[in-house]
Amino acid sequence: MSYGDVFTRINREYYQLTGAERKIADHIMLQRQNCQYMSISELAEAAEVAEATVSRFCRRLGYKGYSAFKLAVASAGAANCMVSPLYSEVLAEDGVGEMCRKIYEADVGAVSRTMSMLDLSAISAAADLILAAERVLCMGLGSSMILAQETVHLFSTAMPNFYEVDDPHLQAIRCAMLGARDLVIYFSYSGSTRDLIDVMKLAQDRRAKTILITRFPKSPGAAMADIVLECGIQEGPLQIGSVAARMSQLFLTDVLFHEVCRRDMEGCRERRRQVADALTDKHI
Repeated sequence: MSYGDVFTRINREYYQLTGAERKIADHIMLQRQNCQYMSISELAEAAEVAEATVSRFCRRLGYKGYSAFKLAVASAGAANCMVSPLYSEVLAEDGVGEMCRKIYEADVGAVSRTMSMLDLSAISAAADLILAAERVLCMGLGSSMILAQETVHLFSTAMPNFYEVDDPHLQAIRCAMLGARDLVIYFSYSGSTRDLIDVMKLAQDRRAKTILITRFPKSPGAAMADIVLECGIQEGPLQIGSVAARMSQLFLTDVLFHEVCRRDMEGCRERRRQVADALTDKHI
């Protein structure tokens, strides 16, 4: 099926849909552009139906699942409205200066929105878990794994127990050996990948604690995490791995790092001095 005909397909199939499925169709037709940014949980809540109904609706239209359906919506919007696959406000006719200004505003706006959404009690609780953990495993997939690696790099300048686990099979292996004093920090913009759910279930089985950094606090992964930290950036299916989305999550990482270090300023200072001494010989 062509991605661009999703709205035509909805209109054609409308009277074959169940009552609950029509509620989804009605909401999508009224909110065409906004739907591409919604998780399956958010769409289900907005249409007042179950998530399973949304999945069934997508399959009835011929898509493998909700992610494929969202991509169809985004592609149809791009074809009809010339929506940019980079940032929605960047246009082909923009000059370099105008493009730079728009990207600057998007990146700053992502951090600003995340700041406005900060749950201070969640930040404090997450810092408690980090300080109490014997091992902290940082994980993700794709561009989210880059964020996990950056988190390990940052915390390793002040703490000795942070490790990245980048391969999905190795993630399962390491999670199978977690203990009750271990912690998993997982980065997932959607909060809805199979690998994330697998990690969360293994961590639960081993009584380890989990922190999820995500855009969607009502996602399946968020429902399983001990603590959820929400980033504030909208990313469409065509805007995969945007810098703005990563910046909002890195901001949360930086907040966590400084809160952990703030509670042990002397210890942090000494460990960072040791790291700085060890790196001295690496420079010419």
